[in-house]
Amino acid sequence: MFTIEQIKRAEAEIKTGADFPNFIKKLKEMGIVRNDVYVSNGLSIYFDSEDHSQQISPTEYPDVVINDESSAEKLSHSLHIHQKGETDYFTFCKQAADAGVEKWITDLEELTCTYLDAEGNELVKEKIKAA
Repeated sequence: MFTIEQIKRAEAEIKTGADFPNFIKKLKEMGIVRNDVYVSNGLSIYFDSEDHSQQISPTEYPDVVINDESSAEKLSHSLHIHQKGETDYFTFCKQAADAGVEKWITDLEELTCTYLDAEGNELVKEKIKAA
């Protein structure tokens, strides 16, 4: 079973979206198969193949209000600049909230990240580039 400390060490290495593939690689090595992130409060829940989970809430997190109107176009733009390394994590979270993202689910087996609005509608599903 993975530990919160292991996850925090891996998280500490993320500076921009460009670091995400390496983070995913480390999570997979820990046996994590899914990660759910809630944009409004930053809560991250990590799951292994037996559905055991660990929760991590950031100690510092900006006030984030999820926009009632979702926009896949806004989200796609925010993802593009974040993955190029132009924004930090908190900036991306604020932009995702502005695009109406309530949460995203990272599937480490399929190597996908799915962004959902408050109604559970899929805004964007992207393939994660392996590190």
